[in-house]
Amino acid sequence: MKSWHNSTRTVQTEAGVIKIVSVTSPEVLEALSIDIMMKAFRPAKRQKEALVEISRLEDGKVTTAQLDGEIIGYVTFHPPDSFQRWSQGPDNVLELGAIEVAPRFRNTKIGVQMLEVSFEDERMNDFIVLTTEYYWHWDLEGTGMHVWEYRDVMRRIMEHIGMEVKDTDEEEICSHPANILMARYGENVPEKMIRSFDDLLFMDGFGIL
Repeated sequence: MKSWHNSTRTVQTEAGVIKIVSVTSPEVLEALSIDIMMKAFRPAKRQKEALVEISRLEDGKVTTAQLDGEIIGYVTFHPPDSFQRWSQGPDNVLELGAIEVAPRFRNTKIGVQMLEVSFEDERMNDFIVLTTEYYWHWDLEGTGMHVWEYRDVMRRIMEHIGMEVKDTDEEEICSHPANILMARYGENVPEKMIRSFDDLLFMDGFGIL
């Protein structure tokens, strides 16, 4: 199995030089601290533990933005959980599980740059990468955005790295009109695997008329 290719990028900000690392090892993650305000999904300490767990998975990948030994942003990639419908399709499906940037750095485009660095690896073209964006994970209060403004921002960020919105009857996506499913088909993905994934979008087989 091919391994991930690690690459880095540095970003100059008023707070200092941020280093973006496309593949952060479990050992490095354990040694880093994490910004206490990174709590979109769970408390920061528990989120760091989750990042370590993901980095140890087969095909798990954690991209981080680091400043002075502290995680101030991350993007996670991992195979779909076994209870999800996406695990029933081809074995080259990878989920972009989470993206988060510490509130004090949200106007520095760190999120976009982490995604760019993540997809610089040619191996990403071997995968169908999907992301499920749920409005209840969005920091509407902290950003002052309306839910539809936030949705538009997330859509444009994901489109920047080749994601496309996909219609689906998946229950959680359909539970609110602001939720989005997006996917990126890597250049090296065979057509039969794309068809197999597309079949999962509508499990009843009818799709959109």
